[in-house]
Amino acid sequence: MGLIWTLIVGGLIGLIAGALTKRGGSMGWIANIVAGLVGAWVGQALLGTWGPSLAGMALIPSIIGAVIVVIVTSFVLSKLN
Repeated sequence: MGLIWTLIVGGLIGLIAGALTKRGGSMGWIANIVAGLVGAWVGQALLGTWGPSLAGMALIPSIIGAVIVVIVTSFVLSKLN
């Protein structure tokens, strides 16, 4: 059950990051989960684990990290096309 909860929270973090950057509309739910989980890792590595936590992820640094991941990914993909 812990893995499912982590995937759900990761998907929500990715969804929020996509909505904040206005670049998440074309992302599917798998990309939202990946962006959320990678963003959580990046955000907590850069900013620490402060703020409210859910499923082992500090929410505020995770959302900031996911925003960074979405922006960088969309920039790289736009350069490839």
